[in-house]
Amino acid sequence: MNSFYTNYKGIIWLIAGIVAGSIAGLVFGGRVSVLKPIGEIFLNLLFTAVIPLVFFSIASAIGGLKETGKLSRMMAVMALVFLATVLISAMLTILAVRIFSIHEHMGAARLTETIVKKPFGDQLTQLLTTSEFFELLSRKSMLAMIIFSVLTGFATLRAGSQGAAFAGFLQAGNEVFKNVFVIIMKLAPVGLGAYFAYQVGVFGPQLFGTYARSLGIYYGVGAFYFVFLFSFYAFVAGGVRGIKKYWKNNIVPSATAVGTCSSIANIPANLEAAEKMGIPEYISNVTIPLGATLHKDGSSISSIIKMAVVFALFGKGFDSAETIMLALGMTVLVSVVEGGIPNGGYVGELLFISAYGFPPEALPPAMIIGTLVDPMATLLNSTGDTVAAMLVTRFTEGKNWLSAAAPERVTKA
Repeated sequence: MNSFYTNYKGIIWLIAGIVAGSIAGLVFGGRVSVLKPIGEIFLNLLFTAVIPLVFFSIASAIGGLKETGKLSRMMAVMALVFLATVLISAMLTILAVRIFSIHEHMGAARLTETIVKKPFGDQLTQLLTTSEFFELLSRKSMLAMIIFSVLTGFATLRAGSQGAAFAGFLQAGNEVFKNVFVIIMKLAPVGLGAYFAYQVGVFGPQLFGTYARSLGIYYGVGAFYFVFLFSFYAFVAGGVRGIKKYWKNNIVPSATAVGTCSSIANIPANLEAAEKMGIPEYISNVTIPLGATLHKDGSSISSIIKMAVVFALFGKGFDSAETIMLALGMTVLVSVVEGGIPNGGYVGELLFISAYGFPPEALPPAMIIGTLVDPMATLLNSTGDTVAAMLVTRFTEGKNWLSAAAPERVTKA
């Protein structure tokens, strides 16, 4: 019981805050608007911490890479596998949202800010770049900051020994702002509870039906993806034998993922499973740790669900080609951002909210959904890394890799 509380205490307290806020909103109605400033203080702390956190996290990760020729080839295959599986999960969820429409069961939220519609070209330019450096420090320029962080990371890597001091600065900054974010998130039960009380009191209890339906869609799609799509990936990687290898060795990683709610904590279990699957060491030792931070099938599914809910709350259609294409792009970015940063789901939510031009009121519903789907999301995120490693092996080592593998492990390619 103590172990369960330790692993889930963050979620337990967040849910407790949400429940308390919901009850307050139902009982006191519009009078709970007095609590809105508490929620806004919490959101503002997130907004101010997110930019330096994104910069140091991404720049330090790239700046600290150690690369070889063989590793470069394998990483190219790995990047394609990561991208393909994330997009497949996103497109499957878009289909589910179209079939089980969320919009039919939601009323539009009342806006306190105006959403300005701009031409797609202007949106793209504003999304990818800024005209001044200081504009990178705004949460409205999140993607531009990510691109700048990537460029800084590669520049640090290219500088080699001459950039060692700067690389150390990036690593130190990353550790500091990870802890800043951890400290801020300790206020989440109070801040999010206050904001949810405001939403329930002002927007009405129909929100509960909204979240119940969206969570049902998420867990349904997640379970289907876990059983059938992972089996399909394993089949592509190694045929029927690949399916048997994957599921035989995926029990412990699955249990660990649900028990810890952490992809990082599941790395040892995944590495052990990869050894038993016969995945070469040079592939598993890169794909699984990087996958724990950059490859998030579960987060991809939740990203689409969050977008659909936010669009429905604000009375906008989630069905145009332009909206869907941007959603797929945002999903890939959210998958990367969410894994590379503690509580990165909230950062990813800020990213798609700013990309679509929604006001800050759109953040709490997305945060709530992200919190409630966390166990299933971690299961998909983490156990998806081993099947991704199998796919990388298939396209790097050839279709007979399982036959060529040693009984326990291939240590060299």
